[in-house]
Amino acid sequence: MKHTIAILVEDLPGVMVRVAGLFTRRGFNIESIAVGPSETSGISRITIVTSGDEKVLEQIIKQLNKLIDVIRVRDIPAENIIDRELILVRVNVDSLAIRSEIIQLVEIFKAKVAFVERNTLTVEMSGDEEKVNGFLSLLKPFGIKEIVRTGRIAITRNSKNGLKV
Repeated sequence: MKHTIAILVEDLPGVMVRVAGLFTRRGFNIESIAVGPSETSGISRITIVTSGDEKVLEQIIKQLNKLIDVIRVRDIPAENIIDRELILVRVNVDSLAIRSEIIQLVEIFKAKVAFVERNTLTVEMSGDEEKVNGFLSLLKPFGIKEIVRTGRIAITRNSKNGLKV
């Protein structure tokens, strides 16, 4: 079972390494990790996607709460999540017909063309994991040259269940 864990931490050097190191030492897998500033100066938000049963999740949260620079940890339940992932994907373009087909897919998925070259298009798209994977599977037959993915970022659907300082 996948879990999305939101963590507020002090914005200090080495915090990310300590969080990732905890997962490594305990044998927990990180499927996705994203970090960035929060709404409060000096505090960063880390979003980690991991897998495991409820016992594993409980252990992860307990261990994270023991780290000195961790302010707050929260598992975001699947029914209360808004999540997105950003991708940049470079696709082969062999002809005008292929370029046109790819641009139609870009429009359908509400993506955008970020860069155009003679033989490739670089496309930017965001969405939940299912949408991103669906888009990539439709681009695959054209020949994907390169993919860059951010990993999941997430927030709760309602403010009263959010992760605040």
